[in-house]
Amino acid sequence: MWQRSSMSIRPPGVHLGALQVNLSAAAEMQWHEAKPLADAQSGELGVSRPGTLAAATVTPSSGEPFIAISVYAAWERPHSLTMSDWIYADASVHRLISDLSVFIGRQSGHNILVAGDLNILYGYGEGGSAYWASRYGTVFSRMATLGLSFLGPQAPAGRRSEPWPDELPSASNNVPTFHHSRQTPATCTRQLDFVFASRSLSERLRVRARNEPDQWGPSDHCRVEIQVS
Repeated sequence: MWQRSSMSIRPPGVHLGALQVNLSAAAEMQWHEAKPLADAQSGELGVSRPGTLAAATVTPSSGEPFIAISVYAAWERPHSLTMSDWIYADASVHRLISDLSVFIGRQSGHNILVAGDLNILYGYGEGGSAYWASRYGTVFSRMATLGLSFLGPQAPAGRRSEPWPDELPSASNNVPTFHHSRQTPATCTRQLDFVFASRSLSERLRVRARNEPDQWGPSDHCRVEIQVS
């Protein structure tokens, strides 16, 4: 089982926003060294913003090994000359996608699992904004183009928001994974944590948001459980 949550287990020198890895005794993990992008040579793992991506090869006792990548998309602000009070994270996600692309050396057949706190929304924009929905959509379409399918978590593999937020489309299967300071695990509304995997690997995965209040844990993000069969 590969489980992402708010607790930190990481290779030396890496601070990732949120990562917990539980491995059975039948699996081994080998971390891949991440270098600042300016220092990485061609073919090495260069990370645009240190501490936002960690990668390891997981080798089970039976079955094919796969690369597990945990990511965190940092918030950013527009340049001061814009006089804008926006914050956004989709630019950070696109940097992460560029960084993890070093592990994609063929059009299909790779075994890659990506999970993380992306600080964006799936299928809509804040307050129903079509502009932000379109910007966020570029993240999911780019991952799909690389052969990394979106695996959720989506209902029923997790509790839906109650009451239903006005900004969330009625057909959405999103499950809340984050609560801010004025919410609790029982009243949260937004999903910020997502899982992607190579198409060849996705059939072996089961993804669930452990977002019931009694399952949530100590963080403002719930645990996301990923079972690899």
